[in-house]
Amino acid sequence: MNLNLLKDAKIIKVSNGATAGTSEVDGSAVDMSGFNSVCYIVDLGTVTDGSVLTLQIQDGPTSSPTTNMTGASATFTASGSSNTTMIVDVQKVQQRYNRAKFTRTTDNAVVNTILAILYNANSKPVTLDASVLASTEVEATN
Repeated sequence: MNLNLLKDAKIIKVSNGATAGTSEVDGSAVDMSGFNSVCYIVDLGTVTDGSVLTLQIQDGPTSSPTTNMTGASATFTASGSSNTTMIVDVQKVQQRYNRAKFTRTTDNAVVNTILAILYNANSKPVTLDASVLASTEVEATN
């Protein structure tokens, strides 16, 4: 069985970029109806050494989740960390809604975007999110 990311997963841009700073960057809430797993990816730009970065996933029964999910976080103190990513993958989601909470403390960090990839869908093919303007699917041949 072949995996096709465009038909088997839903990719959502949950946060626009944030300029260099130390403020919190929160993603919009994601409705997990029809999906059992989600992978959050924070795409970073310039990160000042010493910046403490934390990607925490929050969940809840309403579209304003605020409860930190146990174990669903990644923390890193930056050192030569510009143009990298941070990822938290949550499987067997328990609540209907969740979101990414990204904190930047001590020194500046640029956030290019935060993406959510919903997968393990109950029904396929998956409909593309409105934040995806265009996509194409190609089977490579030699």
